[in-house]
Amino acid sequence: MENWASNLVDMATAVGGKILLALAVFIVGSFIIKKLLHVLKKSKAMDKLDASVKSFALSFLKILLYVVLVVSIISILGVPMASVVTVLASAGVAIGLALQGALSNLAGGLMLMIFKPFKVGDYVEAAGVEGTVEEITMFYTVFMTLDNRRITVPNGSLMNANVVNYSSEPLRRVDLVFSCAKGEDPAKIQDLLMKVMKDNPQVLDEPAPFARLSGGTNEAMEYTVRAWCKNADYWDVYFDLTQSGTEAFAAAGVKAPAVRVLSE
Repeated sequence: MENWASNLVDMATAVGGKILLALAVFIVGSFIIKKLLHVLKKSKAMDKLDASVKSFALSFLKILLYVVLVVSIISILGVPMASVVTVLASAGVAIGLALQGALSNLAGGLMLMIFKPFKVGDYVEAAGVEGTVEEITMFYTVFMTLDNRRITVPNGSLMNANVVNYSSEPLRRVDLVFSCAKGEDPAKIQDLLMKVMKDNPQVLDEPAPFARLSGGTNEAMEYTVRAWCKNADYWDVYFDLTQSGTEAFAAAGVKAPAVRVLSE
């Protein structure tokens, strides 16, 4: 009886010691991982990387380090690694089937890093979402909309969607259509619209601005206006031309003025 009690105490002591050691390793390991990631995030080496690659790399490294930590804890607890590998292999198929969506998002994240259809800071329209790319992780991408909504989109959805990147090129073109009564002189209207564009300092001389009669209806004639500008100036030029064009028509006595946008 005494031997049994002694063995039980020894077993409890050994198991308890392993559990305490494993708990200590988890606490210390988690602390070290957080500190390491923080240091890497602030390091000069990371600053040299593209923001998208930096975000993805830190996300990947975090998962990898925690996997190593968990394996170390399992080893400390005395669980045979061969048994762990066998169990993981057996569960791998079931987990893979259950996590098809997550694996698809992981693959999508890798493809985003390889092909780079956009990067952090770009203004993008994709998968029914439009906004500025704030973060790209292993499984999802975070967008911030113009009205300050934070939207998280799975990477798998992004890789299977049409992506419109409004920030990729240095220049953009503002396309507007002005209309007026059919009795107006086309040359007069074209001159008015060209002057409006030339008076705008944000409209570029090259490529040259464009204003021509492009169609009409039974009641009105339509003039297409195309003005090139720097990408960052797009919305300023869009609103300025809309307002100044309308004001120029009013000042010249143009009848039935109207304006609409062709593209954004």
